[in-house]
Amino acid sequence: MGAGAAGASEQRLPVRRRFEVFEMHMVIYALVEASTHDDALATGKTVFDRLVGADPHAGAVFDYHVTFDEEDTSVAGKARWGELPTAAPVDSDDGQDLLERGWEATKEEFERNLERVKEALNELSDEEIMRDEDLARHAFHQVGAYDGPTIFLYNEHANGIRHREQLDRVLEESEELWIVPADVHF
Repeated sequence: MGAGAAGASEQRLPVRRRFEVFEMHMVIYALVEASTHDDALATGKTVFDRLVGADPHAGAVFDYHVTFDEEDTSVAGKARWGELPTAAPVDSDDGQDLLERGWEATKEEFERNLERVKEALNELSDEEIMRDEDLARHAFHQVGAYDGPTIFLYNEHANGIRHREQLDRVLEESEELWIVPADVHF
């Protein structure tokens, strides 16, 4: 890895756990293999295009995306979340910070929804769960989601990274892995 790491900022990014989702916007991250910053950003944009249905062979998971190189919006990207790197090598400080943010947000959403599922199983009847009382069935769905608002990390094929072993596999399989953030609306 290392390509582009010299340009990475020395300042660590704050970890914003619960603040990753704000008014139907969230920051997601694509882990992509690339040899340059520009290639990483282009590949990341391709991932995000697939997730918003711009690719004719992909279903829309989000409504739209804004990457952090875009200056012409006043409601998304930098305007909503502040400055983030447009792309960073995963082995850089910025890359590690972005990776931690994405993984922690994924874990927290899983744990939050799993707790809702456990409560529903303990407190609601089968009929109440079937009627989706207290959004129980929604929580069941979110625990099993492969993409969308509970998944914050994606590989370069736009597949959601749902568990630590999957993330570790992606991290180990690449020599030049970059992470690209985007603000998405859902």
